[in-house]
Amino acid sequence: MGGVFGVASKSSCTMDLFFGIDYHSHLGTRRGGMAVYGPNGFNRSIHNIENSPFRTKFERDVEELEGNLGIGCISDMEPQPLLIQSHLGSFAITTVGKINNEEELVREAYANGHIHFMEMSGGRINATELVAALINQKDSLVEGLQYVHEKIDGSMTVLLLAPEASTPPGTGWAAPRCSSEKRGGLLCLLRELRIYQPGLQ
Repeated sequence: MGGVFGVASKSSCTMDLFFGIDYHSHLGTRRGGMAVYGPNGFNRSIHNIENSPFRTKFERDVEELEGNLGIGCISDMEPQPLLIQSHLGSFAITTVGKINNEEELVREAYANGHIHFMEMSGGRINATELVAALINQKDSLVEGLQYVHEKIDGSMTVLLLAPEASTPPGTGWAAPRCSSEKRGGLLCLLRELRIYQPGLQ
């Protein structure tokens, strides 16, 4: 299990993000993480919460994390959110789910080009990093999220934070097999693809 939470605000989102993630603490017992975007770019904090509550581990980080856009998670598996820099720009990403065809997707990623993954304990690959690698195979974040939706066998919720979300040429926000909304600076892939962009209600 696990839980994700995101905030898009006109002012500081840090306290809302902190309490929103803490509310999900019952969904996981291993890792907690927060990532915010503000005037100084991205800032992130991840802690092990196996032996102490989320609030205790993150109460000092709240003073240093400044921004009006933020995502975070409680995770039973991999440390996240991850900060990614690629040809699509910089973004933060967090996921919750189970990828049944993970080995197949990793083999395809290796076959498609020069790519590597950070290895976790026990030889496992961070599923969130795999999702980011799938997104980065396309020409826009929107197309990448749609590709994730098509490729993953299993259950996957993706919360993605990008300073600016670009759309592929000629497609607008509506695309086959997905519905879209625009809100804040968060891109979210649920059962249907929902897209959120800054500055729109």
